[in-house]
Amino acid sequence: MTTPPPQGQNPFAQGQQPAGQPQGQAPYPPQPGFPQPGMAPVPPQQPSRRPKFKTIKNVIIVAAVAVAAVVGYIASQDDADHANVGDCLKSASSSSDRMEVVDCKSSDAEAKVLKKIKGHYTQFTAESECRKVDDATSFYAETGDGEEFLLCLSDV
Repeated sequence: MTTPPPQGQNPFAQGQQPAGQPQGQAPYPPQPGFPQPGMAPVPPQQPSRRPKFKTIKNVIIVAAVAVAAVVGYIASQDDADHANVGDCLKSASSSSDRMEVVDCKSSDAEAKVLKKIKGHYTQFTAESECRKVDDATSFYAETGDGEEFLLCLSDV
């Protein structure tokens, strides 16, 4: 059994609180998606989605490519295109005609750079150019993609 409110009083009128309700609080708790009195409506939040397999796979691929690029860059720092006059070189491998920079005191050192000349050289023009360099016994020419140059070399 409920008792009616006292005559002349509306417990739900603005500015009045129902009996037992502390001053300054709304008579009912706020409901999600419904605006508070005097405030704009707030849309309900969307449920969070788990990342899709495709997204995770793409992130892994991008990370792997980035790591490979960094490793390749670091590994190329001792290639012949970074050689300067006075540096020593060795063959990169027995199956390759590439050369890489090594310490001149190393037992791997095969040749010393006497002169570095930028430009495109054929077998004939490279040999002719390095014959002009005192003590040159061989040469290494880099042609194709990237920087083209000629290294005139002597034995170590």
